[in-house]
Amino acid sequence: MADLDDIDRRLIALLRADGRAPVTTLARQLGVTRATVNSRLERLTESATILGFTVRTRDGYGDDAVRAITLIEVEGRTTLDVIKQLRGMPELQSLHTTNGGWDLVAEVQTDTLRDFDRVLAQIRSVDGVINSESSLLLNSVLRSSDVASGV
Repeated sequence: MADLDDIDRRLIALLRADGRAPVTTLARQLGVTRATVNSRLERLTESATILGFTVRTRDGYGDDAVRAITLIEVEGRTTLDVIKQLRGMPELQSLHTTNGGWDLVAEVQTDTLRDFDRVLAQIRSVDGVINSESSLLLNSVLRSSDVASGV
């Protein structure tokens, strides 16, 4: 991952808010040239600091999706290799290192249980993964957006 300075961090924050923001808008908000924004985007993408651009949807959209938290145990010192392999899976919404009995925590989202089963099999087949445990998320009763809005 690239070393990030203040402009990089502010650029990433702007992209998190609007991943489709035009380069001219980003440049104006950052107080830099379009060429600077383009070169930083290229560097951040090539270094895998930015892995891609996505769409955020309103709460409730895709409520029929299968969502799960998957705890992953990794063999020995293979964590970085496992992370590299898991990063390429579009069904992983997030991936975290952790302490305790599990080495990684993944948030997985698929359209169907059959798709979830396929993704789980993919995770388990990654070299270095020795165990996993998943819990399906049934209903969201509190989200960070609820806390921020005071609901």
